[in-house]
Amino acid sequence: MRRAPVLVTVLVAALLAGLLSACSDDDRATELNGRRVDPPFTVNGLALEDTDGASFSLTEDTDERLTLVFFGYSNCPELCGLVLGNLASAMTQLDDSDREQVEVVFVTTDPDRDTPGVIRDYLDGYDPSFVGVTGALDDIAAVAGSVAVGMGDKLPSGGYEVDAHSTQVTGIDVDGQAPIYWPQTTSPGEYVDDIHALLKED
Repeated sequence: MRRAPVLVTVLVAALLAGLLSACSDDDRATELNGRRVDPPFTVNGLALEDTDGASFSLTEDTDERLTLVFFGYSNCPELCGLVLGNLASAMTQLDDSDREQVEVVFVTTDPDRDTPGVIRDYLDGYDPSFVGVTGALDDIAAVAGSVAVGMGDKLPSGGYEVDAHSTQVTGIDVDGQAPIYWPQTTSPGEYVDDIHALLKED
């Protein structure tokens, strides 16, 4: 009879180990390459302007379930092109279902030089579906600040150079919240994995 408690203990331990293993697997499944923000940033919905001259708000005019936003400028010597290139590559690797639910928005931090035409030509070199946005510099700074994007140093044109610490891509959901961002080193494959995981969460 003394073996019964031992047997029960072994069975309970095995059950707990199985549960912990399952929890661990679930945790791994939800791990992302991007960095979660808790609580999420509340995105400033101030109206800017797209390259067609229409009003564009990051909260009111982003219709997809996930919007990826990058603040940069066309004369950026290196980092902006790296980030946009990785985003463009990621978009081509998404399956059709995921791609239909994602939008990429580029907001210039140098509106004096980045006219709507310049922005459109610049983005077309990466992906014609990318949305280009400009506006008054103070308005751009207010929107950027709401998602913790620093504007960096002043450019000769009067715009701002995004510094190395503010070249992240911010993910915005349908509620106008930004619960995640990705550093400049994020690869196309890492974007693909995270986008798929985030779309499955909702």
